[in-house]
Amino acid sequence: MRTSQYLLSTIKEIPLDAEVISHQLMLRAGIIRQLASGLYTWLPTGLRILRKVENIVREEMNNIGAIEVSMPIVQPANLWLESGRWGQYGPELLRFTDRSTRQFLLGPTHEEVITDLIRNEVKSYKQLPLNLFQIKTKFRDEVRPRYGVMRSREFIMKDAYSFHTSQQSLQATYDLMYYTYNTIFNRIGLDVRTVQADPGSIGGHLSHEFLALVSNYEDQMLLIDASHKATERNLPSENLQLVDAPGIYTLTELVKLFNLPIEKIAQIIIVHAQQNALYPLVALMVRGDHSINYAQVEKLPQVASPLVFATEDEIRLAIGVGSSSLGPINLPLPLIIDHSVAVMSDFVAGANIDGKYFFGINWERDLSLPEVANLTNQNISVSQPQRLHRTNWIEVGHIFQLGSKYSKVMKATVQGEDGNNMIMTMGCYGIGITRVVAAAIDKYNDKQGLLLPVSIAPFQVAIIPINLHKSLLVQTVAEQLYNQLSIRKIDVLLDDRKERPGVMFADIELIGIPHIIIIGDRNLAVQKIEYKNRSNGEKKLMNLSIIVDWIVAKLNS
Repeated sequence: MRTSQYLLSTIKEIPLDAEVISHQLMLRAGIIRQLASGLYTWLPTGLRILRKVENIVREEMNNIGAIEVSMPIVQPANLWLESGRWGQYGPELLRFTDRSTRQFLLGPTHEEVITDLIRNEVKSYKQLPLNLFQIKTKFRDEVRPRYGVMRSREFIMKDAYSFHTSQQSLQATYDLMYYTYNTIFNRIGLDVRTVQADPGSIGGHLSHEFLALVSNYEDQMLLIDASHKATERNLPSENLQLVDAPGIYTLTELVKLFNLPIEKIAQIIIVHAQQNALYPLVALMVRGDHSINYAQVEKLPQVASPLVFATEDEIRLAIGVGSSSLGPINLPLPLIIDHSVAVMSDFVAGANIDGKYFFGINWERDLSLPEVANLTNQNISVSQPQRLHRTNWIEVGHIFQLGSKYSKVMKATVQGEDGNNMIMTMGCYGIGITRVVAAAIDKYNDKQGLLLPVSIAPFQVAIIPINLHKSLLVQTVAEQLYNQLSIRKIDVLLDDRKERPGVMFADIELIGIPHIIIIGDRNLAVQKIEYKNRSNGEKKLMNLSIIVDWIVAKLNS
């Protein structure tokens, strides 16, 4: 791309109405322009960043076998009436009537539409599990849009929906999506924390939010410093292994057979749930050398009070396995773990198969971290309060176990293995694409402008030719490098404007192109060009003959 044929749209001044750094930079760098309150046009530079984020998300969804679809943003009201959400939503749901007086809405989410699609297309358990996703514009009529695209009325979202015949199948996909989301955010370069969350109006019984740390936003959370966390839970050092241990019925026998320290084992206790709960039983997980505290457990809203332990028959009926082989992976019950279990790594637990155990279990690698509570007699406290601090965050992703919330009321059934109709179990999984862009810009910037990682930068390489329109040699070399990089599929911007070098440098650094090649007569006289690394400011002279291969190798690494 050449700047003479490109809409760069940079501005020098900091816009007065932009409260946060991401909004300021998105306006200054020509990424967005406001059309109306909460509505933004994405300019060419912004769209390039947006598409690169979308492509990372799309690649990772494809990698796990999810299938892309596209659903209308305009949805008929009858589907929302059927699900019951038409009356649950207030003015944030933009409703309108067509010329035939039929009611419609602009979709903030697509649970009803996808459930309607699947109940008509999928008829047999053999077609499940299924994971469908789209990257689509949504609309929510925010009462007070702020912070640019961090809280806008129109936004782009990746939303996925999975369909299953069992809770165990849903849990497996949920864990896979949890892992995939972390992979996506790592590729984009975001510093993300994961917390268990209230499902809210989406519904279901379990959800996790993915929160990106930002410099200035109205939502806050309390965190323990990463240095403290590192001392509590070590990084995984073992691979997950399924190990046979037939005839083992107690922790003592397991310890003796494998010569294990008992504190490396996690045990699960099954208790009765509160009356009218979605699941009749709840699983509690504590360290092998700890015992549950009855008074603490009875305070949990999910657990029946007084405490009632499940019998062996109840456990086998619910899970299909004896109590000695229970574990957290693919457990078809709500799970609450003790604080001491949350910081375990490379631990051992049952595999939910009689006589089999998993060795080397790690949270966030092998399964998502469930709800954490104080379940034991151990005195859990933070000995160094200075390690606690408040930080600003913004939600960039959210995953839900919906269960049968939509499929039951909308009669989304399939023929089961026994020939009878069964209600499908659902999950849904969202990533706010436009919010991700804002969060990345908030993290990666300096006084000059954007410092985006190569993976999402608008261009990979910029060529700045000094006195391009006065020097035939500079013009020839600039064109050669531009063509050679373009042939190698490098995303390159050639600044061929009739501008002063200072203006060119300011614009290129403002939009955050990571690698900058500077061409001038003086260096060309000795077959050299200057290279500048945008992120660290490093400059060096390089041989003209090797610069293209060197840049390509650097990008590929």
